[in-house]
Amino acid sequence: MTVKYRIYIDETGNADLGSSDNPNHRFLSLTGVIIALPHVDAVIHPEMEALKREFFDHHADDPVVFHRKDMVNRLGRFEVLKSPELEQAFNARLLECLRKWDYSIITVLMDKREHRDKYQTWKFDPYHYCLAILLERYLFSLERQNAAGDVMIESRGKGDNQRLAESYRTLMGTGSDFVEVGRFQKRITSGEIKIRPKHFNISGLQLADMLAHPSRRDILARLNLLDEEQGRPRPFGDQIVAVLAEKYERYKNEIMGSGLKKLP
Repeated sequence: MTVKYRIYIDETGNADLGSSDNPNHRFLSLTGVIIALPHVDAVIHPEMEALKREFFDHHADDPVVFHRKDMVNRLGRFEVLKSPELEQAFNARLLECLRKWDYSIITVLMDKREHRDKYQTWKFDPYHYCLAILLERYLFSLERQNAAGDVMIESRGKGDNQRLAESYRTLMGTGSDFVEVGRFQKRITSGEIKIRPKHFNISGLQLADMLAHPSRRDILARLNLLDEEQGRPRPFGDQIVAVLAEKYERYKNEIMGSGLKKLP
């Protein structure tokens, strides 16, 4: 039986072209983590839950949900990471899991300022443009493996979810500028995108949340687009980036254009 995959998607930044001149809001990125569903069920989910029980006040009826921003800022359930010893132990275990788990990554980065200046009359929504390019690369990955899969993303609010669902339906119903619809329909098994809220405790979405920011920083660094503050060393983040280098999608052993893609 053919193994089914799922791409779990997370965003970093915002899609507002009006904020393109603000250095803090110039870039939008979408990161997709591709995982075989049996591996999620048998390995990633139980091991992620065990990691939570080891370090946090985690119970099935009141689960800890990994969220990078709260973890970095030691908020809520992650306040225990203010202990240097506990933080060091947790970081080591998390890195061990990130290396061990079997998944691949695609990150699409849009320079909104460059996009706005280049396309004076074409104002295609940046978020949905990034999504189309991301799903093209997901399709190419499925084709290389002769596999099929679907798509899941974290809920973003009612209005955003409706626009996202419609954009996805359009892509699955008509294809993209570069990929005909039949190729999408052959490999991507659902005509509707799966949208799930954070509190559902979905391991793949939590993994995407933890990896989206380091992957964005990695592609910015590769393109020499980090400013001085962004470029300063971040010991744990840099260790995650080193793991990602082994996890990016590749085509003919090349990461850029496949696992990492810049727009426009």
